[in-house]
Amino acid sequence: MRIAIITGASSGLGREYARQLHAAFPSVERVWLIARRRPLLDELGKELDIESVSLPLDLCSETDIESFSRKLEEEQPEVHLLVNCAGCGYLSNVDETDPKLLSRMIDLNIKALTLVTRAALPYMAKGGHIVNVSSIASFCPNARMTVYSSTKAYVSSFSLGLREELRGRRISVTAICSGPMATEFLEIGGITGNSDMFKSLPYCKPQSVAAGSYAAARRGAAFYTPKLFFKLYRGLAKLIPHSLLAKFVKT
Repeated sequence: MRIAIITGASSGLGREYARQLHAAFPSVERVWLIARRRPLLDELGKELDIESVSLPLDLCSETDIESFSRKLEEEQPEVHLLVNCAGCGYLSNVDETDPKLLSRMIDLNIKALTLVTRAALPYMAKGGHIVNVSSIASFCPNARMTVYSSTKAYVSSFSLGLREELRGRRISVTAICSGPMATEFLEIGGITGNSDMFKSLPYCKPQSVAAGSYAAARRGAAFYTPKLFFKLYRGLAKLIPHSLLAKFVKT
């Protein structure tokens, strides 16, 4: 059976990826929805025009990662699309941040994304797609979101390297570098109302980001960055030394 796998599917951008899946990839027969909150996954599954399976997993748990790997091994699906959308970010100086939150950012944004991808790759055939949700924060170090921006730099770098590894198998890998979106991510991360920079940035709509992501994946693009403002920022980040740019990019 040809499937799609979407992590972080219970809310925000991940939920929108699930909603637009059938229109973007009509050959997919079933979607595995992954997040911690099963009621939200079940509720989402009822809205979709494609068969869904709710997998209430905490991707920071090695046990749950192993459970995901076993399910792949047992069912032997063809994974046509993998969307690594699960992630978190917290606004705070490193020395003022709860170590558990620092660990969660690293475990979810880096370790889980890497291990979920590794588990899925043996089941991906020619023509498959991987969508990794990175961030504009990956372009340059961001003070007060130092760990988050560093993890997203990893996601973008990982995506480019993996893209080259999979070129011969004709599996595309696309890093999504969006600006902020009005989702619960900002509330949970303590960002809402606490960052002048976030207040000044143009916000992206999850619906538009999901649609743009899928279009970019279908055409085999390495990166997708919505809005001209963020495209320009990405260009500047390539030209200006990060040591200098980081002095001005403060969240």
